[in-house]
Amino acid sequence: MKLRLSDFDYHLPARLIAQHPSQKRDRSRLMVVERQSGDIGHCQFRDLPQLLKPDDLLVLNDSRVIPARLFARRPGGTRPIEILLLKDLGEGRWEALLRPGRRVRAGDRLVVAEGRMEAEVLPSPSNYRRLLKWHCQGDFSQLLQEHGQMPLPPYIQRSPGGLKEDLKRYQTVYAAKPGSVAAPTAGLHFTPALLERLRHVFLTLHVGYGTFRPIQSEDLTAHEMEAEFFEISPQAARAIQAQRNAQGRVVTVGSTSTRVLEHLASSQGEITAGAGETGLFIYPGHEWRVSEALITNFHLPRSTLFVLVSAFAGRELMQRCYRQAVEREYRFYSYGDAMLIV
Repeated sequence: MKLRLSDFDYHLPARLIAQHPSQKRDRSRLMVVERQSGDIGHCQFRDLPQLLKPDDLLVLNDSRVIPARLFARRPGGTRPIEILLLKDLGEGRWEALLRPGRRVRAGDRLVVAEGRMEAEVLPSPSNYRRLLKWHCQGDFSQLLQEHGQMPLPPYIQRSPGGLKEDLKRYQTVYAAKPGSVAAPTAGLHFTPALLERLRHVFLTLHVGYGTFRPIQSEDLTAHEMEAEFFEISPQAARAIQAQRNAQGRVVTVGSTSTRVLEHLASSQGEITAGAGETGLFIYPGHEWRVSEALITNFHLPRSTLFVLVSAFAGRELMQRCYRQAVEREYRFYSYGDAMLIV
């Protein structure tokens, strides 16, 4: 059976796209979906300890979002150029998106923060992904913290502007390792108090632009994910593998944790410590090896993320869940509500 992108579409009224986070992280709504029966329930995220088994092990992504959006000008120019940093290539070089970028040429210089940060545009093989070499008056990471803005998704139609709300709330409470250009949003609902009541371990996957890059082909199998860096500690790897050996349930929090564990299990059978990259694209037909329950947000139609949850729970069930979420006016996308699939 051919997998068609159009089968993973759905209608969403724009008014249901969350523009701000909920007042309290764990007061988000939580849709509970049972794959075997097809039953759908409705709770709050703070009810999670009662909804999971006492011996469940949650796996969360502790990557930290960097303030990757900067605004620059050419020397002597007045028109702002938006820079979205994508990937640190080392030695001051970054892969980035520029907007507008058509008239920016190799050799141009882009000035940020009145010259405290200056980017030299290097030759690039891509018309839309550019290479920048940074020259700074001070430490780059510190200057980025001072002058960068959180890279909110384009469907949030307001200025991020370095607002305190976004600097705090577009970040999980356990974010530890800087490197993502988008939040692992399934984790945004957790509070420290809630985590204390749940068995959990952390891994790291730095979320890149590729996770959200639109699928261009109607044939899903023709899409290729861009590789993203991951790391898993010996302690976390041992705990996850022990959980599998004991036939306990592994609950992955978000598509990022899910993809790391499924990548490791697919490539080497067991969960072992280490670092690497994964470009695993999970779509219906995937042989699930680790994830037995999934905590996730509500995703964009025709996206790799919606395809992943459809692979986990079944496309027809997910379509029914999303229709019901629309009917009940759940909040969608990054700052929206959540779903527990068991």
